[in-house]
Amino acid sequence: MEIATLDKKRFLNWLVSHEVFAKREISWILNYLANHEIILKHVHFVEKARRTPRGITICTQQFYGEPLALFIEGKVFNDSDQVFHEIRLNWQEPLYLEIKFNQAWDNELYLGVLEDNPYYRWNDTMDAKTQARVKHYLKKEATQAEIAELYQEIDQALENNDQTTFMKLSEKVNQLLACKEVNSKS
Repeated sequence: MEIATLDKKRFLNWLVSHEVFAKREISWILNYLANHEIILKHVHFVEKARRTPRGITICTQQFYGEPLALFIEGKVFNDSDQVFHEIRLNWQEPLYLEIKFNQAWDNELYLGVLEDNPYYRWNDTMDAKTQARVKHYLKKEATQAEIAELYQEIDQALENNDQTTFMKLSEKVNQLLACKEVNSKS
């Protein structure tokens, strides 16, 4: 799924106006990205940018560590001029940007632009037990949605006085409920 450039621009503008950075050059770089949509089109907001072929990590003042780091094929650069020139000269290349700021997961603008890192997918690092729990939860939710839809169809069959459809749909619901009961016990 491609994120709209306008959404990326909104997030960057919010970030520059609401967060404090240890280096003023960071704000300049973020403003540069926000004002150059042709470059911003190639920017992907991810987590673990250091795992990508070309990534930048930016931290607000509340975070310990280097406030700005550029990662190119495993090498790290911290000079803001170098970072700027890398962005400017290689504007057609994908750039993976990681922003670390307080309460990021509560920020709708950030969540609206955040993408799964193709070089470090979050679900690849999940243990088998957690993966099984997630799969079980998703299956349970799908079953619930299917049952709710069937109930609506049953209501429609009752309104239409269609006994054959009513019986078929009721049987399906009973099967799903029996399956759900068996799965919840295991």
